[in-house]
Amino acid sequence: MGYVGQPLRRVEDARFLRGTGRSVGDLSLPGMLHAAFLRSPYAHARIARIDLAPALAVAGVAACAEGETMAGWARPIRAESRMSEYRLTEWPVLARDRVRYAGEVVAIVVARDRYVAEDAVERIEVEYEALTAVTDPERALDPGAPAVHETIGTNRLLAREFRLGDVDAAIAAAPVVVRDRFRFHRHAGLAIENRAALADYQPGAGHLTLWSSTQVPGFVREALAASLGVPVHAIRVVAPDVGGGFGVKTAVYPEELAVAAMARRLGRPVRWVGDRREDLLATTQAWDEVIDAELGLDRDGRFLGLRAEVLVDVGAYSIFPWTASIEAVQMISFLPGPYRLPSYRGHAVGVTTNKAPMGPYRGVARPVSTFVMEGLVDRAARAVGLEPAELRRRNFIRPQDLPYRSPSGVVWDTGSFGESLEAALAALEADEAMTSVRATPGSLVGVGIASYVELTGIGSAIPVAPGMSITTGTEAATIRIDAGGTVTAAFALANHGQGHETALAQVVADELGVRPEDVRVVRGDTAASPHGTGTYASRSAVLGGGAAILASRVLREKVLRIAADQLEAAPEDLEIADGRIHVRGVPERHAVLASVARAAYTGTKRLPDGMEPGLEVTRFYDPYFGTAANATHVAVIEVDPETFQVRVLRYVVADDCGRIINPMIVEGQVVGGVAQGIGAALIEEVVYDATGQLLSGTLMDYVVPTAVETAPVAVIHLERPSPTTVGGFKGVGEGGTIGAPAAIANAINAALSSLGVWVNELPATPERLLAAARRAASARVNPPARAR
Repeated sequence: MGYVGQPLRRVEDARFLRGTGRSVGDLSLPGMLHAAFLRSPYAHARIARIDLAPALAVAGVAACAEGETMAGWARPIRAESRMSEYRLTEWPVLARDRVRYAGEVVAIVVARDRYVAEDAVERIEVEYEALTAVTDPERALDPGAPAVHETIGTNRLLAREFRLGDVDAAIAAAPVVVRDRFRFHRHAGLAIENRAALADYQPGAGHLTLWSSTQVPGFVREALAASLGVPVHAIRVVAPDVGGGFGVKTAVYPEELAVAAMARRLGRPVRWVGDRREDLLATTQAWDEVIDAELGLDRDGRFLGLRAEVLVDVGAYSIFPWTASIEAVQMISFLPGPYRLPSYRGHAVGVTTNKAPMGPYRGVARPVSTFVMEGLVDRAARAVGLEPAELRRRNFIRPQDLPYRSPSGVVWDTGSFGESLEAALAALEADEAMTSVRATPGSLVGVGIASYVELTGIGSAIPVAPGMSITTGTEAATIRIDAGGTVTAAFALANHGQGHETALAQVVADELGVRPEDVRVVRGDTAASPHGTGTYASRSAVLGGGAAILASRVLREKVLRIAADQLEAAPEDLEIADGRIHVRGVPERHAVLASVARAAYTGTKRLPDGMEPGLEVTRFYDPYFGTAANATHVAVIEVDPETFQVRVLRYVVADDCGRIINPMIVEGQVVGGVAQGIGAALIEEVVYDATGQLLSGTLMDYVVPTAVETAPVAVIHLERPSPTTVGGFKGVGEGGTIGAPAAIANAINAALSSLGVWVNELPATPERLLAAARRAASARVNPPARAR
């Protein structure tokens, strides 16, 4: 039995649990200075005057810089795209002339310690001329609305449409049409470790090293080279132990560039560690969308057409590398879900406002698209008189349809949609505790279903946001067996909690016939790995695992050839297990891997004729289209009839993430994702006032789920290997968050059906549910007048 598929304990947990991990905040270099940033108190204002002299006069301050000075050291962030209806916004490292969201960095102070730097920041004198803030994306499109970027002349930064068939005619002719306006409010990533960066410049070598709490060291290196105007090979980026990312650490931020520019200018290390206030103010946020959607179907419940208009509030700037299009494009790409649709039109517009920039967050648009589509499906089921599960059965993409090209052009190579639905429902039915839950007198209990399909392991054919000018789509692995017979596997992937050091070691161990403890995984260091970008889009198992398999297989062949020469046997007659190579059926005729490795490094005399010395292989892997993962979530909730507080009672996930490397890690990913999805469904919301001031800027105001708000999650794995990826792996990192908001919303709809309530806005707070119940009651008492 191989190591892939075994629930091995994560090797990285030993240092995390003992407190010996090394995050950016734990790193210290000789002569290190500390940075603090002055941030704008205004969402929209001109900078009339800025005076750094009072800060420079503080004892212990080494240097200060504002936007004009920094512009000479570091170019702005430019997230370019070839999309026809995309308008580029430059994001300055430090604001010049104008600030565009509350929390934008205006100046940097570098001092002997953080305390001095923070004190000095408060002494900087700035005169602002307040401008009207744009906070409502719909009003931002009105003629005469204030321009967030005056040189562009419009607040509409992008538009994209996907179309299949004549959807207008299909919906016009449909016997049954359901429609609604859906609202998914803005969300914060809130990783346990705030963003941080430490830069060290060596003037003699002209080399810069940046340690950053990032998911994408490869992207950061590209951006640093472009901003500082230096060759890529002069920059090393390291992601050490990173305390969570959830997508918000896949962007390149001004603070990273500013710290690097100051270190280069001063010739001394400079470190910045953000605090929670800065994180909530200035780390990218997610989801802020309004969707008008309608679904047409026949009286038997067959889908005829889907139509949607999507408005996305992308915030003040377009982020690198994803651009402002990432949420809008993915929203309409994945809205059709796992269903057969003969006609479709999804049109999305991205609007800039005076809020923190929007960026990826766990699931990227798919929690929103699933909430909308699954909400329509449940509305349609009630309209045609079918059970929600039955309507899904009638419209799922069937096994005989695969591979299936979706209405937006995404190709689903695989899918176990019906299987996952039946498995989740069976698990819930078998839950003995549900009998008493359903029988509780006076309780408002509801069961909600959500099914989804997601594109994972994306290769070069389908970049995450079409038209992005970035080098992405492939990953590589360098596998090396040293002279002692142990293995080093290097990846550009960055680990921020997923267990790469364990899972990737399991893959390599199986391929090379060694123990996982004999494999050391190196990741997140651009100087120690082959070219790559980082960790995002549920790609690590697919691309990292695939590259590891390709490289390991080549290395294994070489090992067998050397061992065959030593044992005077044919390579095809040899087997490797636990570092021992033996003749099949004759275990006493064996060689150990260490002796083979020594021969490989000793020289050509000890090797087969014509063989090159060494045991090191690099292989790149491009899954091209990527692959599809899917799941069905079933939530059971109870709504308090007096307070409208929602409590999650039971939760079931039946997921298909392909061949499973480590079941324990996969289960942790699913359960953790569901917890975050519960937060999105019920409590988490970034709130701004009409002037662009953040009202949820502390953890007393921005509330995240705890063990009290979550529930036991039963996870059923449908292990259906991908037919198109090396290793059969699919992604699993985002699925829990994708399905949970929709499942919980549909469960609330079921619980409150007697009140006529449909949840069309998340998070579904008690206040919103109470207001919806009152509106429904008012509509029943005072129905709208109809023309005769």
